[in-house]
Amino acid sequence: MIRTAPHAETPGRGRRAPGRFRGPFTRWPRGADAVLATVMFLLTALLEEGPGDSLVIRPVTQIFGPALLLFTMAAAALYLRRLKPVPVLCVALVAWVPTLGSDYSVLGGVVIVALYSVGRHDDDNRWGPLGVGAAIAALTIDGILLSTPWEDIGFGYVVMFGAWYLGRRLRLRAGRAARIRQEQAAEARRIVAEERTHIARELHDVVAHRVSMMTVQAGAARMVAAEDPQGALEAMAAVEEAGRQALDELRHLLGVLRPNAERDGLGPQPGLADLPRLVAEVREAGLDVSVTGGIRDPLPARVDLSAYRIVQEALTNVLKHSGPQTRTEVRLRAEGDGITIVVLDDGRGTAVRSVSSAHEGLPGHGIVGMRERALLLGGSLDAQPRPGGGFRLIAHLPAKGEPT
Repeated sequence: MIRTAPHAETPGRGRRAPGRFRGPFTRWPRGADAVLATVMFLLTALLEEGPGDSLVIRPVTQIFGPALLLFTMAAAALYLRRLKPVPVLCVALVAWVPTLGSDYSVLGGVVIVALYSVGRHDDDNRWGPLGVGAAIAALTIDGILLSTPWEDIGFGYVVMFGAWYLGRRLRLRAGRAARIRQEQAAEARRIVAEERTHIARELHDVVAHRVSMMTVQAGAARMVAAEDPQGALEAMAAVEEAGRQALDELRHLLGVLRPNAERDGLGPQPGLADLPRLVAEVREAGLDVSVTGGIRDPLPARVDLSAYRIVQEALTNVLKHSGPQTRTEVRLRAEGDGITIVVLDDGRGTAVRSVSSAHEGLPGHGIVGMRERALLLGGSLDAQPRPGGGFRLIAHLPAKGEPT
């Protein structure tokens, strides 16, 4: 079963590769976009073409009022280029069209930035080519009205297509890198789980052997206690030594098997009260998740922990197998003498595969492990593809957590 310890550090999160450059658009995205919008506004409002394809500063008194409004609208839209890339491109094109063929037709740079943003931040690949086509059409009309040489118009075609394509390639590369990090983290957890299972088998063998020795020695001491006190003392000394060895083995093996806990191992096990932190973590990883409903009555610790782990495992599987940007909803509700957990996803993330390959036969038997948790409490768990795409997981847990 795949487990995600809240305190565990996974590759690519919580620690950055040394020496990796992070520019202002990565460090301060909102501030950098505000600066970009301001710079693009100043460039479009204050610069114009001069003789010999040179750029000259446009006198403020010559800026036409409606044109200034269009410049402001197009540049300000760039502030939302990450959140709403397609609407931003539409605003830029709409603002550009009325100026085509005039001295104020200078919004091509804003359109180029918007095209890059569509490629970099939009998950629907249909809008990119449509946006490129619309931009090329506007550029063609502008070139014909201004009698621009066709080689210059063709260069504009290349720049606009290249801006969108560059953004798209960067988005695909980032998605692949995220999937690789997730797979590496999942593989590390799987190896740890297998090793703990192996140690658990050793725990049984070692302790059983030591306890058997203690039983035999104690029985021998009882048999000879009356006739051979010295032999009984030696037998009890052997029992004491075997007990010490068994305790040492137990401390070592249980220390290895103990899962990582928060606050250097001193924190309590998580429960449904910790869901906000879990949701914040998966949102930071790119998952679009929402939580509805809730459980108000206190639950036994074993039920609270199992409910949290089921939600955690379900979100981990969505993030790993459907990828970032997948829309996911977690529903919690109390029903009679139990609770119900529903996790729905649309399976349309950046790493989406077919439903069968995305959620069935998971490495680490994630769904099998979640179902086992529910069954041990006397509950049930059902996980299956949704008719419209995506996946649905429903878990019913008795509030008392007693096996039936």
